[in-house]
Order: sequence, then C-alpha cells, then structure tokens
Amino acid sequence: MRFKNKIKIAIDSPAAAGAGTQAKLISKHFNLFYLDTGKIYRLIAYIKMAQPKKYNYALIKKKMSKLNMKDLQNKKLLSDEVGTMASIISKDKKIRKLVHAFQIKSAYHPPKKYNGSCLDGRDITYKIIPDADFKFFITANTNTRALRRYKELKGSSKKISFNDILKSVKKRDKSDYNRKVSPLKKTQDSILINTTNLTKRACFLKIKQIMDRKLKA
Repeated sequence: MRFKNKIKIAIDSPAAAGAGTQAKLISKHFNLFYLDTGKIYRLIAYIKMAQPKKYNYALIKKKMSKLNMKDLQNKKLLSDEVGTMASIISKDKKIRKLVHAFQIKSAYHPPKKYNGSCLDGRDITYKIIPDADFKFFITANTNTRALRRYKELKGSSKKISFNDILKSVKKRDKSDYNRKVSPLKKTQDSILINTTNLTKRACFLKIKQIMDRKLKA
C-alpha cells in the first residue's frame, strides 16, 4: 500500500498499556518508520547507570547524533531499574531538548522507503507531532498493565514479584502524569483506546479500522 502523502501517527500511553506492541503492528501493516521514544530515555538511563563517571551532557549529545536503531533493541533497557531512571532523566530539560530534536526528525523525515512514521511515547500527540494525521491515547487499568510488565520481566534471572511491579507502575504513572516538563495527558483530538479487555489482535483491528476509514475517505 502506497499513500499520496507521508502519514504521521502519534501515540501516547502510560507504561505497559500495549502501545509499543500496537505501534509495531500498525507500522508493519502500513509500512511506517517506527520509533519507540521511551526507549531513547531508557538508553540514556542505561548509559548513566553503566558509566556514572563518564555520564554528562556532551556524551549524550554525541550519542544522539549517532543514534542507531539497533541501540534501542538492547533487552537490558527493559529492566524496571532502567525504567525508573528513565523517568527521572526525562525531566531534564537539556536532555529532553536533544531527544525531542531526534524524535521530530524521525517523525517528519523518515527514510524514503517508508510511507510515513509512527511514534509512541508520553508527549507525542501534543509536543512532537501536533499535526499528526492520527492521534491515539492507549491505556489499560493499572493491574492489567502491572501484570503485563510482570510477565514480560519474570523470564529474567532476577527474582521479581507482582506487588513490586505494581508499585513501580503506580510510581511511574505518578511521575509521568505530574511532571512539569511534557507530562503524560490525553489531548482532545486523540482517540482513546482501552486495551484492558482487548487481545493484541482485537486492538490492532480496531485501530486499523479507524485508520482505513479515514485513508479511504
């Protein structure tokens, strides 16, 4: 499927709501360049945790100028500790400015082989792609999100408990919704998708139907 013009999709969501999964499915189906913006903050958090003495603004600026998509696929970025640190780092205005520049470039100038772009994160619908062709706010209840994260992480060697994950998700939500810089919020023009009682397939088909209706109009 080819489009007359490049399309832009913006997705915001709280942690573990399934936005990343849906963004990947949508991107694959419509041949869009996909960027998980949260992974960028997780990468920076991982660098800070792994190289605390070397960590500084200049190092991150250099890293962002040469950022490779493969860097974001490191499974170590998925840990709860990295997620907590990422939430703290995302409040840093200087770091956020660097990340935003990379996100905007990815959204508006994706590689030519793609039909457009699809970005998911916390402030994509109003900060990064305010003129997106499609805006979605994907969410699910707290327990469901914690259970999904628990299942995702329990395969790791570390001993984790559901209650610890639940506390972590609640803490992350509080941080994301209440931070002063680019807080998580649903914009009026974003379509709400609640995945609590939806399978991955059902959720994808719901989003696809919404997009098909507009694209074929």
